[in-house]
Amino acid sequence: MITKETLKSLVEEWLKQGDYFLVDIEMDGDRIVIEIDQADGVWIEDCASLSRYLQEQLGDELGDYELEVGSAGIGQPFKVEQQYQNHIGDEVEVLQADGKKLTGVLKTVEGRQFVVATKEKQVPEGKKRPVLVDVDRQFSMDEVKSTKYLLNFK
Repeated sequence: MITKETLKSLVEEWLKQGDYFLVDIEMDGDRIVIEIDQADGVWIEDCASLSRYLQEQLGDELGDYELEVGSAGIGQPFKVEQQYQNHIGDEVEVLQADGKKLTGVLKTVEGRQFVVATKEKQVPEGKKRPVLVDVDRQFSMDEVKSTKYLLNFK
């Protein structure tokens, strides 16, 4: 029987040859889904290469499983720190623990903390009307429900 730890070890060994990183491994019954990513996107040839590598390493043992190797998927929530790093400077959507959504530009990532620059309406002192101001909001990856890259077609 193949374990998640065995798969992770083999995938990480294959990943040493390039700029890819492991996002997730899901095992559900007889189905294995492996997600990889890199800053410049994932090439189908590399997914096929990883799949062949796993087949070579695991042999007949892998025959009992349906193996799917692919990219993390654009517009999907980030799962690992490297995805945050890759999207510094991009517009993201943060779903906060209280269920509120916030959009802004991902400014920095340090460890499990990240900062998003947002625009918020505030009433300046001595004024009657609110104006949009830039506000940096700090979050912990462990405390938000999700963060994802916002596709912008403007």
